[in-house]
Amino acid sequence: MSQVTKRALEQSLKNLLLKKPLTKITINDIAEDCGINRMTFYYHFKDIYDLVEWSCLEDARRALDEKKTYETWQQGFLQIFEAVQENRPFIMNVYRCVHAEQVEKYLQPLVDRLLLDVINEEAGAMKVRDEDKQFIAQVYSYIFIGLMLDWIKDDMREEPRQIVDRLAKLIRGSMSAALSRFQF
Repeated sequence: MSQVTKRALEQSLKNLLLKKPLTKITINDIAEDCGINRMTFYYHFKDIYDLVEWSCLEDARRALDEKKTYETWQQGFLQIFEAVQENRPFIMNVYRCVHAEQVEKYLQPLVDRLLLDVINEEAGAMKVRDEDKQFIAQVYSYIFIGLMLDWIKDDMREEPRQIVDRLAKLIRGSMSAALSRFQF
């Protein structure tokens, strides 16, 4: 039942964001739209920003499901772009009302996890320290998140597939090369 309520709260927030900016939405507004009382909201989230963070993470997690291999990472990134595009009013409102660093904070763990899975697969039998793999994942993560934030800032004008295809061309083969440089 908890996930059902959380999803209902998320939907209420997204509905309200179509009408007014995040900074003008109250917990009372969300509770009323959802048909619950304030205490039910607080049972699930500590504040509106906690709900925003959960919503962003859930959208990204759903977009990345089963797209965590070397063969499917491009599809995973494309699905993140598409999830952001589908939730455009929500994302644009959040982006304008919170700092870009906050949006980056939401994306970072998901992208890092995706890339670390890809890097671990790509490493195969190579002997590379875990902290070096994490470093490589972090570098690629900064690239992707920077592209995503610039795309949002530019009002999502460019086609996501073009961005992901260009990124794939840029980094094709570079993960293996980076891993080989860190072998011991």
